[in-house]
Amino acid sequence: MTYINLLPIRLYPALPRTQPSNKMKPAFFLLLILIPLLALMSPGHADCALDSIVDKKIKESLTSLELGFQARLTCTSVKSRGTLATCPAGFIVTGCACGYGCGSWDVRGDNVCHCQCSGMDWTSARCCQFSK
Repeated sequence: MTYINLLPIRLYPALPRTQPSNKMKPAFFLLLILIPLLALMSPGHADCALDSIVDKKIKESLTSLELGFQARLTCTSVKSRGTLATCPAGFIVTGCACGYGCGSWDVRGDNVCHCQCSGMDWTSARCCQFSK
């Protein structure tokens, strides 16, 4: 019975094992420390830090801001027969609606809704005002 040698054949001589020099060890450890520090200083990380600083400054300035005028929005709806709907005094039109599915309307003088289709049975106006 014949056996085949399956061990690899060395084509090059074995290199002798040497110890790293005393100058290489500190340089190697310095690189191990510098690489993560350089990664932290990359532009992607710098933008995040800058964004958070800007957000913090904006929030600080908004919390210290006092509003001298507190406005309250008051709205009401007005519905009338025909093609015109008029808002109460001091209110301004913010939207209009017309009967029979008419979508053609205009605002006259800031406080009157006018439906432009003929034969309108009703017109509605949404009216709002700012109050103290």
